[in-house]
Amino acid sequence: MSISIQESDFDVAAEMAALRHSSAKIGALVSFVGLVRDFSNEGRIENIFLEHYSGMTEKALGKIIGEAAARWNLLGSRVIHRIGPLQPNEQIVLVATAAAHRREAFASCEFIIDYLKTAAPFWKREQTDRGGTWLETRDSDLQRMDHWARGE
Repeated sequence: MSISIQESDFDVAAEMAALRHSSAKIGALVSFVGLVRDFSNEGRIENIFLEHYSGMTEKALGKIIGEAAARWNLLGSRVIHRIGPLQPNEQIVLVATAAAHRREAFASCEFIIDYLKTAAPFWKREQTDRGGTWLETRDSDLQRMDHWARGE
């Protein structure tokens, strides 16, 4: 389990290679990379700014990954979340999971990103051509949380 909160960009290939080489028992690697879009319901996105609460964020991410490891037989995981100013098409987040089998790797990766979007203390301010606004959790993200809470 590895967590990084950072301003700098990350190299997906290098991160996946490091995770892959962490155990010879790994039979599946799954990754999700979130990017800054150039559009929203509020207009054309010029940039976003991400903030977090240091110490609290890492603890929350550790809890999320720990819960994923308890549900599925994970052999490794890597979460990187960027903070600070980001432009359209820049990478925001990497969630990567490793397991012996694909089902566990896919499900755990999806679980971690769903919980990260709703339960981790990050705040995102979106600047569009119409002005700036702090983003709130979407209903669709809350529905995903209900999905996991029901054990699906």
